[in-house]
Order: sequence, then structure tokens, then C-alpha cells
Amino acid sequence: MAPIIHRNLTVPELVQWALKLEKDTVLSARGTLCVLSYAKTGRSPRDKRVVDTDDVRSNVDWGSVNMKLSEESFAKAKKHAIDFLNSREHMFVVDCFAGHDERYRLKVRVITARPYHALFMYNMLIRPTQKELESFGEPEYTIYNAGECPADPSVPGITSKTSVSLNFKTQEEVILGTEYAGEMKKGILTVISS
Repeated sequence: MAPIIHRNLTVPELVQWALKLEKDTVLSARGTLCVLSYAKTGRSPRDKRVVDTDDVRSNVDWGSVNMKLSEESFAKAKKHAIDFLNSREHMFVVDCFAGHDERYRLKVRVITARPYHALFMYNMLIRPTQKELESFGEPEYTIYNAGECPADPSVPGITSKTSVSLNFKTQEEVILGTEYAGEMKKGILTVISS
């Protein structure tokens, strides 16, 4: 059965879905949504990968921070993430812009199973007007956040149950095995500053 897709919900709608679907999620006395990122409470720099393609190979400072991942391994991680997202009862999609200047901003789509992740990026990025949403079209960058699903360390280049992979060629980020929302923000900041 395909998930129910919730696209571009309002902040109050996302808060209500988070309270309904996410265990351990509550509102504080001041009305702030309080959530848990569980095992990962910060970025996972040792699990970050950049897909090694001809167009980026000479522009990346390869080393212990920017580690290579093959296109084949990225495709496996992406399929793993999409299969997980498609197995959920609900999926949340957010279309936003990275950057204020209309000449340079990037159209970003976030696809996630957690309404909290959708809300986080809705607050981090620039919210389109209704008119902009109507003409949004295809995104220039897509984030597949399947953080609740562990990565597969048997995939070459993925060394743990956590994987955060950027592919500049396909303009995608795949997140597995970490529910820390900051990975999405860091990925987009990396993309727009490259």
C-alpha cells in the first residue's frame, strides 16, 4: 500500500501530524514542538560521503571529511531510502527555496517520513508563496530523508548504519540511519556554497 503523501502543509498542520505520529513528541509550556533525534544528537561527519563523479572529482578536497562514494553505491542507498519511504503509512513533501535572491536561489524538495523533518526544513529554507508553489515544477535538488532506516554497511563505501550522501551530478542527498535534522541543512549549505 502506498503512503499517504502530505505535500506542503502549513506549520500548524505539520505540528499536529508530528504530535500524532511521532512518539515522544510534545508541546512545551510555551508551545514549542519538542522532538527527539534519538541516538544521533548531532551531525555524523564520519558517515558523510560525496559521490565521486567526473564533474566534481577535482573540486572536492577528498580526505577524512569528504569521503568518496561510487555512483553505484549511491544508487543502492537511494533505492534503500525510497523503498523505506514508500513503506511508511505517511510521507511528507516540502518544496522550498535555498537562498533569498531569486536570481540564485535553488528549488529544493524534501521527502521524509517524519513531519518534524518537514517542519525543520520548512523553517530553514525560504517558503514559497502560493503563486510560486503553483509554478514550482521540478526541484533542482532533492533530499530523501529516511533517517529512521539504518544504512546497509555491506554497500561498498558505506561503513556503518548511518549514511549521509551527496550526489552533485544527480543533485540529491540521501540520509539513512540518523534522525538528526541538521544533516539536511548542512547538505543544502554545502550545495549552495559549492
